[in-house]
Amino acid sequence: MVNFFQQVVVGNPLQDWLLALLAFVLTFSVLPLVRGLVRKAAARYSPHDLPPALALALYLIKRTSRLFTLAVALYFAEHLLTWPGRADRMADIVMVVSFWLQVGLWLMAAVRFGLQRRTVEANDRQLAGTLNIVMFVAGLIIWTVVALLALENLGVNITALVAGLGVGGIAIALAVQTILSDLFASLSIALDKPFDVGDLLRVDDCEGTVEQIGIKSTRLRSISGEQIIIANADLLKSRVRNFQRLQERRALFTLRLPHSSTPAQLAEIPRLVGDAVHSYEGARFVHCLLKNIGESALEFEVVFFVPVKGSGELALALDVVNRTVLSRFAELGITLASSNQTIVLREQ
Repeated sequence: MVNFFQQVVVGNPLQDWLLALLAFVLTFSVLPLVRGLVRKAAARYSPHDLPPALALALYLIKRTSRLFTLAVALYFAEHLLTWPGRADRMADIVMVVSFWLQVGLWLMAAVRFGLQRRTVEANDRQLAGTLNIVMFVAGLIIWTVVALLALENLGVNITALVAGLGVGGIAIALAVQTILSDLFASLSIALDKPFDVGDLLRVDDCEGTVEQIGIKSTRLRSISGEQIIIANADLLKSRVRNFQRLQERRALFTLRLPHSSTPAQLAEIPRLVGDAVHSYEGARFVHCLLKNIGESALEFEVVFFVPVKGSGELALALDVVNRTVLSRFAELGITLASSNQTIVLREQ
């Protein structure tokens, strides 16, 4: 029996092959088993009920690739055997590539975990809408660094490569500077949060609701129905009015009364208008003043504010106030000035 296990098969004793097989089976079965147990244990708790470090560790374990587990099992088994130099080198290459690939996946998962946790805890809808932008930039940085470290571990001199990437990066940046400016503008939008998906914006002569904040452009749905696409760099250079973040909107209109109105009627106008404004819930009356004595009418300026509860709140408030004003004027016999002019002709 001892002689049987000492038989050489492909340059290695049979007992070494059995040990390598045992190491492979144990590693490839134990690691997935631990991963499965961790996933079941983590499923009992909400990620926000655990400390951040523990929640992150569980998150990364759940995102460990089975390909990486297979590579680790093969690596342990291979090191129990004797191989020719070229085969040993190939095994090292496979292990290094698998390791750094998994490191890249872990780093990407860690970035996504942090962003998602911040989004939920802070109720940050803006970050949720631009998560793909941040992940895209983070992915470029992470995978570039991972690739360079993997090449260095494989014995490649990356000094010249980094220098070449620097020169090439400058050339590429000059060639695609418009795209890069839009990319960095999207990051600025994600971090500075001037607006959110669903906000009503006015950009120069364009007005619409934000549908999507992309890497290169932002898409608005205009009030007339068409989609407006604006480059992110151009968007940041413009004066953007965000109506969604209004706490209250200002209403301004003019009442024109005829010159025949009596002083008593004119004195009643501010009170009547104030009562009409207060009839709308939440409205804040500012003033009703005789602003101008025109050639054809006495002009009262009315200003009040309406709390923003919806997109049509101001129009609804104006409708209620105007109807109430007309009703009160009719009760008191107050008329509005007509735009018609009367010309009196006298005989000479």
